[in-house]
Amino acid sequence: MSPVPAPPREVRAYLDELVRRTRAVCGPHLVGVLAVGSLALGDYRHGRSDVDVAVVVAPSLPRRALPDLAGALAHPALPCPAAGLELVVYPADFAARPSGEAGYLMDLNTGPSLPERVSHDPRESPAFWYVLDRSLAHQSGLPLFGGPAREVIAAPERPAVLAALRASVREHAAGEGHVTDNRVLNGCRSVVYCRTGRWFAKRAAAEAIAADEEAFRPLVEDALRSFELPRESALPLPAARVRDFLTWAAERVDEAVEAEDGRTGPR
Repeated sequence: MSPVPAPPREVRAYLDELVRRTRAVCGPHLVGVLAVGSLALGDYRHGRSDVDVAVVVAPSLPRRALPDLAGALAHPALPCPAAGLELVVYPADFAARPSGEAGYLMDLNTGPSLPERVSHDPRESPAFWYVLDRSLAHQSGLPLFGGPAREVIAAPERPAVLAALRASVREHAAGEGHVTDNRVLNGCRSVVYCRTGRWFAKRAAAEAIAADEEAFRPLVEDALRSFELPRESALPLPAARVRDFLTWAAERVDEAVEAEDGRTGPR
């Protein structure tokens, strides 16, 4: 078994303190803390990437602990060195079973480049973000506290992941609130997941699409160049080409959904 990789040095002390504070608030109710997203896939870009964290707690955690946890981890009470922190708390009984629902106890967004947000009601948020995050966490989550990711978070079933990808691509096509290069790279990753059934880092997925899809290669290569820059310095990408690419990506996801429906039959 290969050793678990360490988080990047730029965020290592921050993650250590995040875990310490989470343990102090949750005590024996804490089951696991996992780095997910770009940290888990080895594609963290300092100054560009968020720190994505999944926290799993026992159902016995007193609900009054959640606001305390949000206060302990919010920027600048805990200064975030990354673009932002996106942290989701799940109950262990929910996290342990496949689900197409959001299912969280708390969703916290905080940091220098993120709008502050705390939600305790999963009905407030589109479920697809959380389905995708848990799918990635099951595959590649980096344990910061507790057991291996596969023992803590179940993989959503493929039809639920494909439905979530379909919603995600449409969200990125709308464009609101998303850096343009990230919209393109997420489209690449969605298509590569449909082809392979695995999550790849954004850059690796984009390189695969650029190699296979000559018509979109210049746009994808420009998106990769832009992704090397801080969010505030992202390069402008031609809106019409981005729209065409995301339409193509949505069609590929739709094909994967239809193929899955054909395999499983009526539900």
